[in-house]
Amino acid sequence: MTHPRRPNRHYEYIDDGPAIYTDSFATIRREASLDHLPADAERLAVRMIHGTGQVDLAADLVVHPRLVTAARKALVSGAPILCDAGMVAAGVTRARLPAGNDVRCLLSDPRVPGLAREWGTTRSAAAVSLWEKELEGAVVAVGNAPTALFHLMEMLIDGGPRPAAIVGCPVGFIGAAESKQALTELADRHGIDVPYVTALGRRGGSAMTSSALNALAKEEE
Repeated sequence: MTHPRRPNRHYEYIDDGPAIYTDSFATIRREASLDHLPADAERLAVRMIHGTGQVDLAADLVVHPRLVTAARKALVSGAPILCDAGMVAAGVTRARLPAGNDVRCLLSDPRVPGLAREWGTTRSAAAVSLWEKELEGAVVAVGNAPTALFHLMEMLIDGGPRPAAIVGCPVGFIGAAESKQALTELADRHGIDVPYVTALGRRGGSAMTSSALNALAKEEE
């Protein structure tokens, strides 16, 4: 097998992996205002900002005061991580998981298309109902579909099993901001006080969501 050849250096840049992480996190802490967040959520916020490259994300982050404690306790106890999208699941660093936790996305389950047609909803939303047997005490991550977050909250309002924590960061122009606002109001409006983290507005996505999961999985950066 031919050994690959490194190209000549034509640019000045940092190419040491650990140094890039260290400098990135230091830059975020210099530039972002995190004072409005719970003290134990600082590393969570830093990782979410790192996953997006947007320091101004900090102003849109809303973190339940018990989110970090509840999510870490659940993961240490072996709770599964239930994801709405394969890219969210793929972004979880398995080496950071404290108990070899199962990371699952059921979007490809063969029952999903039929349920979506029957209910007149998206496949992402239909897949959420397949979480029901594992939902109690799980860590839920919605990073793609607003309909999945709405569907999850409707299950909870109807008396469904409660997860230990919700990372609710769907992205998009239709329903994303509304679904996340509803998540922040779930306790006040419906008496369902599940710890959560979200980013208000349209921003969200797989990278932001998996970054949050990686921060919650292990305290060390």
